[in-house]
Amino acid sequence: MISTTEFRNGEAIVMDGQLWIIVEYQHVKPGKGGAFVRTKLRRLRDDSVIERTFRAGEKFQEAYIEKRTLQYLYRTADTFHLMDTKSYEEVQVPAKAIGQAAGFVKENMELEGQFHDGQLIGIQPPMFVDVHIESTEPGVRGDTSKGGLKPAKLETGATIQVPLFVGTGDRIRVDTRTGSYVSRV
Repeated sequence: MISTTEFRNGEAIVMDGQLWIIVEYQHVKPGKGGAFVRTKLRRLRDDSVIERTFRAGEKFQEAYIEKRTLQYLYRTADTFHLMDTKSYEEVQVPAKAIGQAAGFVKENMELEGQFHDGQLIGIQPPMFVDVHIESTEPGVRGDTSKGGLKPAKLETGATIQVPLFVGTGDRIRVDTRTGSYVSRV
């Protein structure tokens, strides 16, 4: 059992027979009355988000999330084919389960799979990915009216904004959480 005082972002709980992930929480102690916890919860079954308020000290069943290493094999249309590195079992995952980071996933890359009762409930890609720039226009000296950024197409097919000094063939590091350029490698 987990109490509302132990809530943390990313914690999984079972409420009303369904699995929920805590997206955001805030402990509130008003000057008058009892303390309470304001939360934003995401239901894993359909990704719906709700806001719910609980009394301080209320208890819930904590969901056990098993983490396994999965290797990305290939992609077909909107499905990613992954393999469990220990059991060699193949798992098919829709692209929306990986989210924005789907544009930065390369073949043979290892991802973290989150399982609950034997079912895959989420994929966590690495925080940073090193990729090659497939094509980008050369930066024109003095052209900083747009903040000094230009579009670049990556080897994975995604397009991001990079600084003017980055060129075709360069290897860069990308933050998969925001989809933004971090540095040249």
